[in-house]
Amino acid sequence: MSLITDLHIHSKYSRACSPRLDLPNIHAWAQIKGIDVLSASDFTHPQWFEELQEQLIEVDEGIYELKEAFRSRADEHVIVPESCRRPVRFLMSTEVSLIYKKGGKCRKVHHLMMAPNLEAVAQLNRELGARGNIRADGRPILGLDSKELLKIMLDVSPDCQLIPAHVWTPHFAIMGSKSGFDSIEECFDEMSHHITALETGLSSDPPMNWRLSQLDRFALVSNSDAHSPEKMGREATIFNTDATYPAILHALRHDHSQIEGTIEFFPEEGKYHCDGLRNENLVWRPEETVAYGGVSPKSGKPVTVGTLTRVESLADRPFGSKSERGRPFWSIIPLVEIVSEIVGNGVKSKKVVTRYFDLITALGPEFYILKEAPIHEIAAVDERVAEAVDRMRRGQVLIQPGYDGEYGVIRLFKEDELKELC
Repeated sequence: MSLITDLHIHSKYSRACSPRLDLPNIHAWAQIKGIDVLSASDFTHPQWFEELQEQLIEVDEGIYELKEAFRSRADEHVIVPESCRRPVRFLMSTEVSLIYKKGGKCRKVHHLMMAPNLEAVAQLNRELGARGNIRADGRPILGLDSKELLKIMLDVSPDCQLIPAHVWTPHFAIMGSKSGFDSIEECFDEMSHHITALETGLSSDPPMNWRLSQLDRFALVSNSDAHSPEKMGREATIFNTDATYPAILHALRHDHSQIEGTIEFFPEEGKYHCDGLRNENLVWRPEETVAYGGVSPKSGKPVTVGTLTRVESLADRPFGSKSERGRPFWSIIPLVEIVSEIVGNGVKSKKVVTRYFDLITALGPEFYILKEAPIHEIAAVDERVAEAVDRMRRGQVLIQPGYDGEYGVIRLFKEDELKELC
């Protein structure tokens, strides 16, 4: 069974997240996107955990569905077209932020925690609540060493799994330039063998990670880290397994061939791909950072070192290398961004949103349109969208890379081309 999964999203209880991130809206948007299994998100937050207990029902081992009584509570304007309706299942996973000292440095790292069921979540919450404040935010900040968190999780259940999150992000990641480590072993010591998967994050893609032989043993997974319902699925992982927690866990731990592949941002769109300083509009590639010693010639401030340079500094293989265990991947541009470029209005404008829903109503979920739909089928609905999707699939894109917290821009048409296509 092929399952599109997004195992890292957030809820309305996380800082800087949409108040519309409740279970009914998440359930609706998962169908619109074409997601089969997704994270139940911020399960450490007491109020959200109560909502999970009230609104979800276990339908298979470690897999939950939204109860029928709650499915109609999505926002009035979020109507799931018949073409998109599908079962949506939830799995217990959430993100945690750790800040601690190790090796003479302050470490700030984010991890995904997976748990086999709500009962294990309840026990895990008790353990973490005794060690820090899990009430203040949906993504709690704890003063635990990564190794200590892993031990707590495995003591709760041997079926808990820790996955380092967005591993290359400069400020809050295990391999990040600001506060990370140079290897997984440096972070987890003797517990390293329990780490079997890494989340690559929006600013890197599989080929960047394949350049490090030390990462060959890990399953590379992708998730959206969505802060609003519309952002769900901007990255995802496709499993070829049954829709159960044990089956997905087995793929992550033991049989990476059961990971069919990942759906990726073009990594340049991620907000930490290149180096730079946002306040100075300074964007550098690795060779420029080296040439200037990592310091802005204008202000003398050190630049934020992004994923491209950080990967380059640790890589032991040349650009273009492929890991023998590497899985396929598909680079996409979210459909609403494609429509926005074509229409010439912002992604939240009524004109763009209306056209987006027209497309999914006629053709099916967003992932089907972006990844599978025949171009002629899309063209029958909108020729310009068909041309855009064809270019995206061929990697024929125009790139303005992200840096220092600023998202990049990926375009499909030069300025005058759209007028010619009208």
